[in-house]
Amino acid sequence: MAFQKPSHTFTKIHLKGLRTNSIHILFALSFTVFINTFSFAQELPKASKEIPPKQIKDSTTVNVDSLLSKPLNTKEIDSTEQDSVKKDEFLKSTVTYKATDYVSVNQKLQRIRLYNEAQVLYDDMEITSGVIVIDYSKNLVYAGRIKDSTGYSQKPVFKQGANVIEPDSIIFNTDSRKAIIFNSVTEQSGGTVIAERTKRENDSVYFISRGKFTTSENLEDPEYYILMNKAKIVPNKKIVTGMSQMYIYDVPTPIAIPFAYFPMSKKQTSGIIFPSFGEDTGNDRGYFLQNGGYYFAISDYIDLAVLGDYYTNGSYGLRLESNYAMRYKFRGNMSFRYENLLNSERGFPDFSQSTIYNIRWSHSQDAKANPNSRFSASVNLGSSQYYQQSVNQINQANFLNNTLASSVSYSKTFQGEPSVNLSLTATHSQNTNTESINLTLPTMQASMSRVYPFAPKSGAKKGAIQNINFQLNTRGEYRINTTDSLFGKSEMFDDAKAGMRHSIPVTTNFKIFNHFSVSTNANFEETWTLKTVRRNDIFDDETSEPIEINGFDRFLTYNFGASIGTTVYGMYNFEKEGKDPKIQAIRHVMRPSISYSISPAFDQYYETYDIIDADGTTSDVVRKVEYTRFENSLFGTPSNNYSSSVGIALGNNIEAKVRSRDSTETEPEKIFLLNNLNFSTSYNLAADSLNWSPVRVTGGTQILKKKMNINFGMTLDPYALDSNNNVINKFNIDNGGSLFRLTSANLNISYNLSNETFSKDDDGDKKNEEEERRAATSNSRTDDLFGKTEDFADKRLGDNDRNKDKEKEDNNEFYTYKMPWSVRLAYVANYSNTRRQDEITSHSLMFSGDVEISPRWSIGASSGYDFLGKGFTYTQLRFERDLLSWRMNFTWVPFSTRSSWNFFIGIKSNLLKDLKYDQRRQPDRSVGN
Repeated sequence: MAFQKPSHTFTKIHLKGLRTNSIHILFALSFTVFINTFSFAQELPKASKEIPPKQIKDSTTVNVDSLLSKPLNTKEIDSTEQDSVKKDEFLKSTVTYKATDYVSVNQKLQRIRLYNEAQVLYDDMEITSGVIVIDYSKNLVYAGRIKDSTGYSQKPVFKQGANVIEPDSIIFNTDSRKAIIFNSVTEQSGGTVIAERTKRENDSVYFISRGKFTTSENLEDPEYYILMNKAKIVPNKKIVTGMSQMYIYDVPTPIAIPFAYFPMSKKQTSGIIFPSFGEDTGNDRGYFLQNGGYYFAISDYIDLAVLGDYYTNGSYGLRLESNYAMRYKFRGNMSFRYENLLNSERGFPDFSQSTIYNIRWSHSQDAKANPNSRFSASVNLGSSQYYQQSVNQINQANFLNNTLASSVSYSKTFQGEPSVNLSLTATHSQNTNTESINLTLPTMQASMSRVYPFAPKSGAKKGAIQNINFQLNTRGEYRINTTDSLFGKSEMFDDAKAGMRHSIPVTTNFKIFNHFSVSTNANFEETWTLKTVRRNDIFDDETSEPIEINGFDRFLTYNFGASIGTTVYGMYNFEKEGKDPKIQAIRHVMRPSISYSISPAFDQYYETYDIIDADGTTSDVVRKVEYTRFENSLFGTPSNNYSSSVGIALGNNIEAKVRSRDSTETEPEKIFLLNNLNFSTSYNLAADSLNWSPVRVTGGTQILKKKMNINFGMTLDPYALDSNNNVINKFNIDNGGSLFRLTSANLNISYNLSNETFSKDDDGDKKNEEEERRAATSNSRTDDLFGKTEDFADKRLGDNDRNKDKEKEDNNEFYTYKMPWSVRLAYVANYSNTRRQDEITSHSLMFSGDVEISPRWSIGASSGYDFLGKGFTYTQLRFERDLLSWRMNFTWVPFSTRSSWNFFIGIKSNLLKDLKYDQRRQPDRSVGN
């Protein structure tokens, strides 16, 4: 028998609303009062009128001589101007009219009739129609359609300024400038108003009756519309309506409101963002309001959206989203997200509380803004558990990769001879599993361009002396290693390290025997540090702890090297007289090289401390331990081992010339068989044993029109193992084995293909740019192998909605013979045999694909199979339906600890994006933790 919590009974629904923190309610109400106080219902307040200066009448009187009489007005006045019978002119300005068939003037009825393609231009008004009648006795202009055997044609088009109306007929009063419009169609800021009867009050106010507002492209039969009984329209500003109801294909729905307000401004305006509502049953948080807030249109260059969540069990969230841009200079976006999440209810054993946050910043500078300096930023940092617990985002890439990284950099080039490049970079690396954080605040790098002191003033450089060059490099860092719990606190700086390294590489190159290229190099490095250590003598049962010494110190190291290499070409032709083989020739390019490097031992930087026995004696052989005071240096320690080694490398490149598939092409097509096949090893002259290092083999190629990338590698050890699986100084072939012992191997295959892969109109580059742009916004992957990222707090139907343009000319009226699809595959296998374990450490296949089963239906999936663990990896299924003006999608994670689903249907237009239905089942965070 199991006991059930009281909250799991049916009474939970009634008690959920009562389990609310009063402080949170007070905060929400105060926020609402603040918004209502400082918002203007998406209208700017009217500018205050200027107060005219007060007129003061001069009380001083001036006496006029009585002899001076007043001048008489001798101007004659035309008596016709005082005629009370005369009326104002009918037309205040010049009128121009024309028609294709005829223009009839009736003096008796005082009418002008224009027929077929009639046009009237008057002031800023233009009317084009099939029939236009001008009645100048009543100051009326009538425009209507032409009726013939096929129906009606040449509907009137009424233009005044930027406003355009397309009704069935119109009656316009030229005196009052009012009009009655029948069955008008008007576009208003992305939406269309279809009204049975419209009254034009003046240039900026219209009243309509039985009007339909829709964003559908099919105005003859819109898939949806909002029926407005009465409405007032102010073009390019607003629509205010009375009772309004939504219709879907002329079928009324229960969605109705007593009044409505539609902002029609063509520029950004501030306004309220309506929240989504629902119930979170997966984590027992109760009912919620999500992603509600306010949008601030600060200026044409920057905006700000403030969004919030609230749950009846006390959980809440806050998000700040901002986009900024300045043309030809820079653009970017910033985001801050904070969530205080409560799982279950206080007092129960499964109750838990977590506070998570995330900061994103993306900034890019236009290349033309400043050619000598550049600033860029890509920041993604926050709580290690953010992507596991966030209720407003499902980001599979960051959740499965377990790594967050950030970089903010500024670089500037100082022109001159030589030029100097300076850069400052702040980096961040975070492991969400171990919750360790590495920061560099900042990294400073300065480098001087190469200087050739012995180069001639003109002409090419020849010989070893003229090619001698050097440069100066400086790198300074301030590095912090901390944890998630200490981030942002003063303790995070306790173990911070600072240091600087200066290097001067000197190189030269020349040729010998015309075919061999020789290069030599010497590198001098000096490392600065602000902390060193000292160790004291200890007793046998003690542990030596380093004693930190604050103060500047430095050490100098140097090394030398040389290499010689050449390039060998080989060609095998298959062409013969009278034959045209498919493969015409194979070309093999080999690049062998031998290198030598030497590095001395820097024993002067090493000291010893003694380990004293209990009786107070010390053994010089066993009880002395060597250490260096630079062991905590940021850039490592100086080596105390002499090194002298010879390196051997061989690079290969194999390509073929094949007959082109296009018969019109005269030149053969070149394809790669192996992009690279490299062998490398080295021999340590200074070592007393195990002189040969393992042979490293790497290779890669691209096939199937470079859609499939294949990379492989292996390590071959020439030495054998003893009975304890330890490497011994004996060749494996001398121990009864093969020449080499395979210790590790890896294989990576990736394949991207679509229905356009084998066609000439492959727009893969364009699609890759779109994927990279989308991934940069959401800090996700471009290949969707881990599933597509879903951000429930974004605009949903804005830039993140990748609407696909359909090429209608490719599809027949009765059937569709083109079905767009895409597939992305990734295969990984790793083998390890270092100590005779002979095991495959990883073996998996991941895939992601999308297919449009019809012009408006698309399905997709992202999953994989782990052959080693014998199970499916993280799986996401996607279904999407294009409903013309609407969009519907459904995503489902069927299994794993993050099983969830999300259903969304809403209007595409940003004007009515709040008309949506969004329901989802979030992952159970308590199970995942």
